[in-house]
Amino acid sequence: MSKSVPREAVLIVNAQSRKGEALCHEAKAKLEAAGIALTASHAVRDPAKLDDVVSGAVRGGAPMVIIGGGDGSLARLVKHLANTESVFAVLPLGTANSFARTLGLPLDLDGAVEAIATGKLRRIDLGMIDDNHFVNAAALGLSPLIGDTVPHKLKRYLGRVGYLGWALWCLLRFRPFRLTVEDDRGEHRTWASEVRVFNGRFHGGVELIETTDVDSGDIVIQAVTGRSLMRLAFDWYAKFFKLKSRGANTVEYRGRELRLRTRPTQKISVDGECLARTPVTVHVAQRAVDVVVPSTPSIA
Repeated sequence: MSKSVPREAVLIVNAQSRKGEALCHEAKAKLEAAGIALTASHAVRDPAKLDDVVSGAVRGGAPMVIIGGGDGSLARLVKHLANTESVFAVLPLGTANSFARTLGLPLDLDGAVEAIATGKLRRIDLGMIDDNHFVNAAALGLSPLIGDTVPHKLKRYLGRVGYLGWALWCLLRFRPFRLTVEDDRGEHRTWASEVRVFNGRFHGGVELIETTDVDSGDIVIQAVTGRSLMRLAFDWYAKFFKLKSRGANTVEYRGRELRLRTRPTQKISVDGECLARTPVTVHVAQRAVDVVVPSTPSIA
């Protein structure tokens, strides 16, 4: 018999996420009105304290932990829910909300609350970069440069428009690199301008891959090949507008465990947060956590 979505939860909101502080109290009221009994709610203004708050909720036996924040917060905190009895529910309060899009969650607060109140459970995989869990995607190349340098206020007040403008500025400073991927068939070498490691389908709010999902049982490395930054720009353009040629400039490697090296060393952003450097081993933690998804997924 399949499990149902718990009716009791702890709410934890990253109040530094773009919408977090403004929507925290509203989210609490709407969740309770929808029939979710909140045994505790926390608006956490210091991101360094989020880990302790989430791990404490799980240790305390919370049937469900509802986390409000962006992709970076979700990636950091999901390790506390992996392989536990606590259900993971998401309020998408970030800029790109790629994980929410992958799950088919509505991006507005009312829709997200309704999805939690009326949704169903889905057992999903988590990606791993060495020992670091991530929910959706990791990236090397331009994305870490953007994520490591973008002013917080630019993301907070201008959202995806500000993020895109900063990305174009970073593009002018970026240089391609040599990539080596090792899988069961051997080593594969190429020049690359960006490398994405996918557990889900979205990165930066854009669906960049259609051949995997969060319960596929494997991990996918997608590389934008060549040394031309115009190829990278066109790849994002083609995937954003879903052109027929959107796969022309990428190559994919798939497996349960892959080894990734670069020359020179590259930073790796994990769901928007720079947490690692090459070389790394990427692998999948299969069926690691229960998440709440809508009974009928929304269109991202």
